[in-house]
Amino acid sequence: MTDASAAEATSRADTERLVTLSDGIYAIAMTLLVLDLRIPPHLTGPAFQEALRSSWPNLGAAALSFAVLAGFWRDQRRILAPLPTVSPLVTRLTLLGLGLAAVLPYPTTLLAEYASHAQTIALYAGTIAAVEAVHVTVLLLTRRQAHASSEAPASAARRAFTAQLVSSMIVFAVSIAVAFYDTDVAMLTWIAVVPAHHLIAHRSRTGRR
Repeated sequence: MTDASAAEATSRADTERLVTLSDGIYAIAMTLLVLDLRIPPHLTGPAFQEALRSSWPNLGAAALSFAVLAGFWRDQRRILAPLPTVSPLVTRLTLLGLGLAAVLPYPTTLLAEYASHAQTIALYAGTIAAVEAVHVTVLLLTRRQAHASSEAPASAARRAFTAQLVSSMIVFAVSIAVAFYDTDVAMLTWIAVVPAHHLIAHRSRTGRR
């Protein structure tokens, strides 16, 4: 093996190790979401029914955050997969994003118990917006490294992917300000992520045709 081949293999191994670390952290964060899903033992009758009803906010918050973390994990792998190597800056940014994702179970617990407080919505949405900001930054820093030609279909798809993450970041950032007026409306604004992603994907496909 030549020195160039050995260096390339080492660089690729560094990328794969970062992907493996990401997989582990997301798996742990997703698992932590279920720790609050419990009902006290030995309940009967009305006490059990009340405990069951009280558990629904925890279940809903856990399901929402599981979907968010699953999306982060998918995005993380999509960001890193095309990279032949990762620079120290990209590594540090990726670790920052992983650290933010790892603490999401904490605002998830707050969301289940204190969703009517603006500070809770701000913390939850702010964490998501921060992770999206990290992902967008890494995408922009590595755009030439991932695809040499800006005219390639894969490069166009990566630009659309970046736009989708920017739209998510904006929606959750805006919801922080809305939360201090109405927390229910702030949470409803999160739904805007879905049509925004579909619209960007549709426009990207139309443009490539």
